[in-house]
Amino acid sequence: MSNLCIIPARGGSKRIPRKNIKLFLGKPIIAYSIEAAINSKLFDEVMVSTDDPEIAEIATKFGANVPFFRTEKTANDFATTFDVIEEVLLNYKDLDQNYDVVCCLYACAPFATSIKLTESLEVLEKNNYDSVFPVMQFGFPIQRSLKFEDDKIKFFYPEFSLSRSQDLEKSYHDAGQFYWMQVDKCLPEKKILTGNSGSIVISEMEGQDIDNEVDWKLAELKYELLQSIK
Repeated sequence: MSNLCIIPARGGSKRIPRKNIKLFLGKPIIAYSIEAAINSKLFDEVMVSTDDPEIAEIATKFGANVPFFRTEKTANDFATTFDVIEEVLLNYKDLDQNYDVVCCLYACAPFATSIKLTESLEVLEKNNYDSVFPVMQFGFPIQRSLKFEDDKIKFFYPEFSLSRSQDLEKSYHDAGQFYWMQVDKCLPEKKILTGNSGSIVISEMEGQDIDNEVDWKLAELKYELLQSIK
C-alpha cells in the first residue's frame, strides 16, 4: 500500500498574510507539518501543493517535495480541500504515480504530531474506514446554543432549555489538522466525510483554530505549554 502526504499551502491567505510560512515560535509554521509527516515514516512521498515560489522554496528546505505547482483554479478563495487533493492525485497519475491512501495535512497544524498521524492511520486500517480525522469536543453543549432573533436572544433548540449540560449528548467538531483517506473510496464520492468515516478525539490543548492574530498567540502558548509538560 502506498501512502501520499499532501500539504496544501497557497500563497494568498487573507486573514493572516503569508500565514503558511509565518514564523511560529521562530520557525515557519509549515515546517511543523512537514517534519511531522517525514518523521512519522508513514509516507512514500511528502509533498506541498502551492502556487507560491517562496512557499515552495521553504517547503523543499525542510524536506518536502514540490513536483508541480497548483493551478489558478485551485489557488483561489473558493477551491475546497477536496479540489486540491483531486488535482494533486491527477497530476501524479500523469506522472505514472498512483497512491492507495492520502493524508491531507494542513500547513498550519503545529499540533499534528507523528504519533497522531500514526494513531489515525491505524484506526483507518483496523476499521476499514473511508476516511479518518481528528475531532475535538465542543466546550459547551450545542443543544443549548443561542441566537439573536429580532434583537432578542433565543435558544436554537428550546426543547433543551431546561436540560442539564451533563445529560446532553456530547458533540464534536473537526480539529482542522489532517484527513486520512482511502483514494478508491473518497475520490469517486468527491468528499472527505462519507457514510463510513471515523475519527480520533483530541483534547482542547492539542488543537487550535488559527484564523487571526489572537488565535496565533493562543496556539503558541498552548504549544509551549504542551512541550513543557511532556
